[in-house]
Amino acid sequence: SVIEYFNKIKPPYNVSVAALIAVKESLADIEYMKGTVSAIIAEREKLYHKLDDQGIVKPLPSRANFILCHAPAGQAKRIKDELMKRGIFIRYFDTPILSNMIRISVGKPVHTDALIEALRDIGGRGSD
Repeated sequence: SVIEYFNKIKPPYNVSVAALIAVKESLADIEYMKGTVSAIIAEREKLYHKLDDQGIVKPLPSRANFILCHAPAGQAKRIKDELMKRGIFIRYFDTPILSNMIRISVGKPVHTDALIEALRDIGGRGSD
């Protein structure tokens, strides 16, 4: 019965002590944090345009630290598996509302370049 009361007052997501310390430290240097946010936004835009230009997946506009993309019909899982073989990890969804979608997190410029090159390599091969 005590657990019921704790569940009513706890935050919706469990947060580790390490995460709380990281938040506290990042808030101590707002200028650095703003620079990091600006870099992520710039890289997200670069990633979006490279994905869109490449034409293998169709990215959706994003304001998050990831881009959700439509994969060619029946290819989302294959793309995820092929990227994983190359050490690139993305999310693949197999639910009705997100059918044939992949989620690509924004990383550093070198990560964007590696992803685009890998997508180019695996582009049109195979099918589910």
